[in-house]
Amino acid sequence: MSGDADRTGLDARLAEVAAQYDSLQAQLATPEVTSDPDAIRRLGQELARLQPVVEAFRALESTRTELAGARELREGEHGDSELHQMASAEVDRLSAEEERLLDELKVLLLPRDPNDDRDVILEIRAGAGGEEAALFAAELYRMYVRYAERHKFTPELLSLNETGIGGIKEAIVQVHGDGAYSRLKFESGVHRVQRIPATESSGRIHTSTATVVVMPEADDVAIDIDEDKDLRIEVKRSSGPGGQSVNTTDSAVRITHIPTGLVVEIQDEKSQHKNKAKAMSVLRSRLYDRELAKQREAGSAARRLMVGAGDRSDKIRTYNFPQDRLTDHRIGLDLSALPRVMDGEIDRLIDALVMADQAERLAAVTGGSNGKVG
Repeated sequence: MSGDADRTGLDARLAEVAAQYDSLQAQLATPEVTSDPDAIRRLGQELARLQPVVEAFRALESTRTELAGARELREGEHGDSELHQMASAEVDRLSAEEERLLDELKVLLLPRDPNDDRDVILEIRAGAGGEEAALFAAELYRMYVRYAERHKFTPELLSLNETGIGGIKEAIVQVHGDGAYSRLKFESGVHRVQRIPATESSGRIHTSTATVVVMPEADDVAIDIDEDKDLRIEVKRSSGPGGQSVNTTDSAVRITHIPTGLVVEIQDEKSQHKNKAKAMSVLRSRLYDRELAKQREAGSAARRLMVGAGDRSDKIRTYNFPQDRLTDHRIGLDLSALPRVMDGEIDRLIDALVMADQAERLAAVTGGSNGKVG
């Protein structure tokens, strides 16, 4: 009985979504909207978000109509056993298709992460392992930049602290593009590499680490900062590796958020105003990310997602070059072809993480097989 009630509730939600979709399409055709580019963009984004749900729902309705006809034919009074068998086979096929569409729709109706469409602030830092860790951090930076470019996202380097021989101590990258955060948000954590460094004469395998932090870019609405009270802003001359001056003007900007002690320093642009704008963007995103972490922590007693709520200090992935194997420890996934992975071909990995997160959230909503919400 509860299953029928759940299905009725699901059907009602789907009918509401379909009605909302039709209403938005009607609005899109009105003169008021066709003359307003911002309204067209806003409605277009909302329609694109609802379209997969509506298409699956209408496929479900069509399947159910066919299923009702096949059942009627199967149960009809006739002496044709071949027709009865054909109808029974069609009932089985359509019943399976109905269940598949229902499962798909349950996933599509899961609450969306409101940050999924935001741009991304991506921070990569060398961890344990000295110069080898810095070289690995540089490879991760290139991997994410190439991944972004493959997906028509736009990566913009905000800050780069190099070691001088090809490695980086820290890189901060802004990734622009619809859905950038939804694709990159599971990359936060400690990435470990195992390989023989080029400088290792004895052929010993070294283990080094780099840390990746992925944050949704925050806007002025998401994070309110009183620049007069909350910030200490300092300017100085930009410097390169080893401390040497790289320009002769005081363009580097260092911003300290006094209430939290967070510090952001940007010096890549020759313009002080551009460096300040970039530093403010990074600061807002870090503050917003802290708020999101507090919310996740508050909800962890009721539900802690396997993929999405890990601590930043957790080792999430190992890149084993001698064995040509990448292992994501959160979902137990092994992939080969590391050179392709390091060239930005990480869709298989990200797709698996997205699916694991969806399955975990769906189990939390439905309670799995026992009907209890975990």
